[in-house]
Amino acid sequence: MSTGDQQPVRSDFDGKTTVDEVLDSAELTGKTAIVTGGYSGIGLELVRAMAKKGAKIIVPVRSPEKARESLAGIAGDIVTHEMDLGDIASVRRFAKQVSDATSRLDFLINNAGIMACPETRVGPGWEAQFGVNHMGHFALARALWPLLTATPGLRVVALSSTGHKRSDVLWDDIQFEKTPYDKWVAYGQAKTANALFANALSRRLRDSGGLAFSVHPGGIFTPLQRHLEKEEMIALGWLDENGELSELAKQGFKT
Repeated sequence: MSTGDQQPVRSDFDGKTTVDEVLDSAELTGKTAIVTGGYSGIGLELVRAMAKKGAKIIVPVRSPEKARESLAGIAGDIVTHEMDLGDIASVRRFAKQVSDATSRLDFLINNAGIMACPETRVGPGWEAQFGVNHMGHFALARALWPLLTATPGLRVVALSSTGHKRSDVLWDDIQFEKTPYDKWVAYGQAKTANALFANALSRRLRDSGGLAFSVHPGGIFTPLQRHLEKEEMIALGWLDENGELSELAKQGFKT
């Protein structure tokens, strides 16, 4: 049921609904969005769909050359600025560039992430999955705070995962300095942190009319699986014994 000028909430979406179907009745002309990871996987598909509906899209890029190649065929108002989520100084530079260039931000989509990678350190020695998936996005929101509170109706989306069930945040050893590194526990705590971030941010945006959401997009094959061997994905049930997508997974994007 709708109230006032609000659109009725759709209840007929399911696991096979496409982004174009979700945005079918949306009008995004005049809206500005930041999409991290917007030149690969589901982020690229979101950028394509939102640009088609008239939004201006700002894509932070760690690899400008790859971004140019990926975004080349997409029509619309799309701009890129360099940023590395594992480098907080880089995040702050990006946020300043955006803040100097625009007075509104309607959507912040924290989509970028890494999964089940070998033990790696970023920034001041952070475990990479926690550092990239959570700390980088946390720093981005902090640096963009004046913009986040300046636009009525702002929406922030934090991409979490059912992987959050693997681990709470390991408050006593977030960086795996005392215990052996476990790639799935590390991923799980990073995804839990993403969900907690959205919850806390939404409460802090209340006075300015913004909202934040934590979402799990489902099992989709993208470059996110780059660190996994086929045998492991078969064991997880993501691929069948012939190496084909199982019924649990959605067809993904190769970029």
